[in-house]
Amino acid sequence: MPHAPKFFYGGQAVIEGVMIRGKSHVSVAVRRPNGQLRTLCEPLSGMFLGKARRIPFTRGALVLAESLTLGLKALMFSADAALEDEDAAAEVKPLSSFATGGMLAVSLLIAIALFFVGPLLITRAIDRFIASDALSNLTEGGIRLAIFFGYVWLMGRLPDMRRVFAYHGAEHMTIAAHEHGAPLTTAEIRKYPKEHPRCGTAFLMVVMVVAILTFVFLGRPDLWLRILERILLIPVIAAVSYEIIRVNAAQITHPVAKFVALPGLAMQWITTRTPDDQQIEVAIKAMETALIADGALPASSAPPPPLDPR
Repeated sequence: MPHAPKFFYGGQAVIEGVMIRGKSHVSVAVRRPNGQLRTLCEPLSGMFLGKARRIPFTRGALVLAESLTLGLKALMFSADAALEDEDAAAEVKPLSSFATGGMLAVSLLIAIALFFVGPLLITRAIDRFIASDALSNLTEGGIRLAIFFGYVWLMGRLPDMRRVFAYHGAEHMTIAAHEHGAPLTTAEIRKYPKEHPRCGTAFLMVVMVVAILTFVFLGRPDLWLRILERILLIPVIAAVSYEIIRVNAAQITHPVAKFVALPGLAMQWITTRTPDDQQIEVAIKAMETALIADGALPASSAPPPPLDPR
């Protein structure tokens, strides 16, 4: 039976590694080209640990900002560690706040253009053939879902992304093992599925559905206003979607919760792959590092890390 942890650990797959977001720290473990593990562990910013984190709906937008920030930093660390030469390890050069903000802004603009403005412009081109305002907005939502599915499917076709998706599976399985109080060993972790109800993929699926239900009531004003509405409502949609995911995950054994989780779990058939033992070992290292930093696991209970000849 699950031991109902007081805090739910989250994570993300990165290049040849896994990031774990803990209670007070974030950790990243990456497999270097020479087979050694390289880890990073940092305390979380106070901005992500304050009272706002516990306020319903407000916390959704905050979690989204945190995920983007931590995800980018973890990705840059993993790229440095996973792509370095065996004989010449490069030092990690942390991104400046300006560079981090710039990269996040560009990423957000691309995502907004692809998943929100793009579907609207496509719908606008055929709007004269659609009599109903509601049907127009539903058509836009269908196009948005098609673009999202196509994007995820294309990512899954790339060889390098297949490895990232395997680490994604290792992250889910390791978190599930921790949530059930199981020992963090490869054999035990393999007992758990690579799909997880709190996955970011499930969150994105809920965002798509909530967006459709929201926009259907907005009618068909001028194009500039429709674009502005979609941009301004993104934080609201994200906040509502986060609360749905949070409540649903807490009641996942209920039949209704299982039904709501099905689309997100189905999408994870694409975004996760079954990991090998070495990939699970990386996920274990990331989880143990976060648990030790949070004081939830004695340092003596974790096996010593392999020598990292730098």
